[in-house]
Amino acid sequence: QVQLVESGGGLVQAGGSLRLSCAASGSIFSINLMGWFRQPPGKQRELVATISSGGSTNYAATVKGRFTISRDNAKNTVSLQMNSLKPDDTAVYYCNAAVVAGGIYTYWGQGTQVTVSS
Repeated sequence: QVQLVESGGGLVQAGGSLRLSCAASGSIFSINLMGWFRQPPGKQRELVATISSGGSTNYAATVKGRFTISRDNAKNTVSLQMNSLKPDDTAVYYCNAAVVAGGIYTYWGQGTQVTVSS
């Protein structure tokens, strides 16, 4: 079994910054893609950013230039640095990982709330 535990959410004013972190633990041989998704109030979950094991990144257009995703393969962690936050960034943020453990399985964290006030 694999667990993803997120931390770092909270309340911040528009223009501020937050850093989210996610640590994977359990029966892990390796992790392919890791990423962050978010679910704004009343909306569907959407992709924020992904990063491959080799460091290739992909961002949603709405966060490009403001958010930076990074990972530490040795520690099985992924982080999301969020700068110039806007009220529209308010959402529950979820960590996601494609874990290699006999096969490839997708896991989700429990979610962390990010609220940006205007």
